[in-house]
Amino acid sequence: MTEHILDELAWRGLISQTTGDDELRAALDEGPITLYCGFDPTAPSLHHGHLVQLVLLRHLQRAGHHVLPLVGGATGMIGDPRMSGERVLNTRETVAEWVDRLRAQISRFLDFEGDNPAQMVNNLDWTGSLTAIDLLREIGQHFRLGTMIAKDTVARRLASDEGISYTEFSYQVLQANDYLELHRRHGASLQTGGNDQWGNLLGGVELIRKAEGASVHAMTTPLITKADGTKFGKTEGGAVWLAPDLMSPYAFYQFWINTEDADVVRFLKIFTFRSREEIAELERVTAEEPFKREAQRTLAHDVTSLVHGVETADAVVTASQALFGRAELSELDEDTLAGCAAELGSAQIAVDTLVIDALVDAGIVASKSDARRAVQDGGAYVNNVKVESLDTTVSAHPALAGGWFVLRRGKKSVGLVRV
Repeated sequence: MTEHILDELAWRGLISQTTGDDELRAALDEGPITLYCGFDPTAPSLHHGHLVQLVLLRHLQRAGHHVLPLVGGATGMIGDPRMSGERVLNTRETVAEWVDRLRAQISRFLDFEGDNPAQMVNNLDWTGSLTAIDLLREIGQHFRLGTMIAKDTVARRLASDEGISYTEFSYQVLQANDYLELHRRHGASLQTGGNDQWGNLLGGVELIRKAEGASVHAMTTPLITKADGTKFGKTEGGAVWLAPDLMSPYAFYQFWINTEDADVVRFLKIFTFRSREEIAELERVTAEEPFKREAQRTLAHDVTSLVHGVETADAVVTASQALFGRAELSELDEDTLAGCAAELGSAQIAVDTLVIDALVDAGIVASKSDARRAVQDGGAYVNNVKVESLDTTVSAHPALAGGWFVLRRGKKSVGLVRV
């Protein structure tokens, strides 16, 4: 007997709150439902938080339900209120450009063909022509001010010195109207989102009840945290972006492979589509042979494949091995090497630069004397070839794709330079 999709999602840690577990289960059992999740273009890329929602949508589509990923061409011009500080409003041109970028990203995760195709929607299609009078008369009449100001983010902002603008305060009305429109146009009866969106989701449920007399559902995913309770997803450079021009596939892969043992099994459940049996085996290996880091390698490859494609994930794995002498550097293309350079550090050097100077320039060693010792001890490498002399120049070795050279000290310290 096939496991119920709600039980599967609960086991994976993808459900935090619903408007009613029994009612939602019954609706899912009655036949395929239509559901949606919104993604606002308030940045030029989706990030790891959105990835949770995309994985959730993919699970539900695989279970036979109809999914509507929404890109907020209208709501993206306003932005959901943050806990502190008013957003800077982006230009219409910028928002339109980011809408296109997000649509392209989302298209990788869902099936837009076949018997049960996903359908991309943009709330600018119905909000752009909505007049102020129509918004106030048809939508605004169903909202009560007390409920609106009681929402956590709004309440916190109202209590702060900075307050909140009417623009951001009105965001919840526009999001609720999205649910109403998708209910009318496509029969949508479930909205999903992160747990921080619970209040906004309930606003849509209530609006449909008042305007249409219909009962619909909402479901949120939990905020993903690490085992120690700290926030998941932040890197030195900021968010874990899904766009390769903001975070290279190499850096993306490295983020996941550095997952702690205490988190890796939970993240396998959330971010991959591995079966219970596969994850149980990886959990066993992690407990009994943690030094193998098999679960981390599986997680990193699966998520990188999901976001960037299998071919790119394989190239990144090859790069990770090649940088430390376990595969051929000549197999790496220019983009992969550039991604490695962005993550590991790099430097521009002159054509006649000595290896000992390049090691310092690339930040691999702290001083020229350290570089000399590395060469003399046989621990300095250019493109995985041992440097035999203090007088060797970097360009005495053949350049890799894009003119890159990989410098290494010992087994762990690596950097790249380019003439």
